Amino acid sequence: MIMADEKVILKSDFEYELPKELIAQHPLENRSDSRLMHLDRTTGKVSHLSFRDVTGFLKPGDCLVLNDTRVIPARLMGRRTDTGGVVEVLLLRRRELMLWECLVKPGKKARPGMKLEFGDGRLRAEVKEIADEGNRLIKFETDGRPFEQVLDELGQMPLPPYITEKLQDRSRYQTVYAKHDGSAAAPTAGLHFTPELLKEIESTGIKLCYVTLHVGLGTFRPVKEENILSHHMHSEWYEISDQAARMINETKKAGGRVICVGTTSCRTIESAGNDDGSVNAGSGDTDIFIYPGYKFKVMDGLITNFHLPGSTLIMLVSAFAGRDRVLAAYNEAVAEKYRFFSFGDAMIIV
Repeated sequence: MIMADEKVILKSDFEYELPKELIAQHPLENRSDSRLMHLDRTTGKVSHLSFRDVTGFLKPGDCLVLNDTRVIPARLMGRRTDTGGVVEVLLLRRRELMLWECLVKPGKKARPGMKLEFGDGRLRAEVKEIADEGNRLIKFETDGRPFEQVLDELGQMPLPPYITEKLQDRSRYQTVYAKHDGSAAAPTAGLHFTPELLKEIESTGIKLCYVTLHVGLGTFRPVKEENILSHHMHSEWYEISDQAARMINETKKAGGRVICVGTTSCRTIESAGNDDGSVNAGSGDTDIFIYPGYKFKVMDGLITNFHLPGSTLIMLVSAFAGRDRVLAAYNEAVAEKYRFFSFGDAMIIV
């Protein structure tokens, strides 16, 4: 229930109608063959292009910020050692070397002390405690090999539930510049880039800047509250190196634009941003929630995919370009039969 004097931003203000057939079920054969919608942030005008045309919106002196996190095969299918019941475990966040915060299904019976095994005992685990939001802290034990090696054998890529077709090639749910293991979901705006396209962009005098934010499921957690201001974002770990901060800060000082590839890159630099447009190097946790009314400190442009209705991600995009313009652009994307969500087409807002 919303009180009369409570500040209100309604979730329903960020909804739109999306036919199920427009949800992309698989990546295109060539990453850069996706379509690109340009939304002019000043006028609201929309144009339709190929993703390769993204170079036409970048200028020498600009800085492209990319999230170099790497998705781990975080979905494990196992059994309870006492009953033999099937259990699904999704690794969310590493707490210690072998201790992970996890989502467990079915969750109600996953009480402290419950023991699990995966891959005929190649990986064993015990539920240690119940964490925030009902997640579980689980301690793992391998057959003597490194955890990452066993996980690579037994784990599956944690594709979003709206993708129902099996992914044939794991690498297609990674960006070509993925480097640091830790994400439970891909920073999907970066999936459109090929090494050749990145090389072409860099050769025209545009800086490529890499930051890291390990994407958790909190980014995609549905907003259940009618008033979005009551929504709580999960925290995610990020890092901005000295080199990355210097590159961004030099760009701003020289009058160049900082253009983020994806909402995760945006959230990273805005979390570390100052009112003068600079960013601080460092690492930590962020639960930043960006919605209309937010004043952007660092970001000047955004490359992003098309997001779920009523999600925190479409709220972020609306904060940057205006809710009415964003929803009008989304409705045009539906009419033009763009491909939506993780394996879908892209939008650039400058």
